[in-house]
Amino acid sequence: MKRLVSMLGIIALLTSALMAAPKVMPKAIEDLTGKWAGSFVISMDGETKDDTAYMVLKQSGTELTGTAGPNSDQQWTIEKGKIDGNKVTFEVKADGPMLKFELTLADGHLKGDAKAEHEGSSMKAAVDVQRKKE
Repeated sequence: MKRLVSMLGIIALLTSALMAAPKVMPKAIEDLTGKWAGSFVISMDGETKDDTAYMVLKQSGTELTGTAGPNSDQQWTIEKGKIDGNKVTFEVKADGPMLKFELTLADGHLKGDAKAEHEGSSMKAAVDVQRKKE
């Protein structure tokens, strides 16, 4: 009986120590707030087309808002923007189909893919933007 009481005491001590320990959070990345510009290489139906990308991002914790488009004059609202470690995801409803972005922050660049599907056709674009110096 003494042994059971002793074991329960140790378990209670360990449990309270674990509850008091700081929570491990994903590594925070730099604040993405600002203007980003770079390339947007579109692949569709076996053809590629070079274009530009321009984003005005606003980060609040793990939430990302702002706008994105081909240049500063043509922008659309970012929806469902999330940041998880160095992974960045968001959607943009342009004039056509919804574009879904999956980017990774590495070496000062947000790189990854944007994908869209519309009426049986799919489009994919390689995105590479970096913070615009002002």
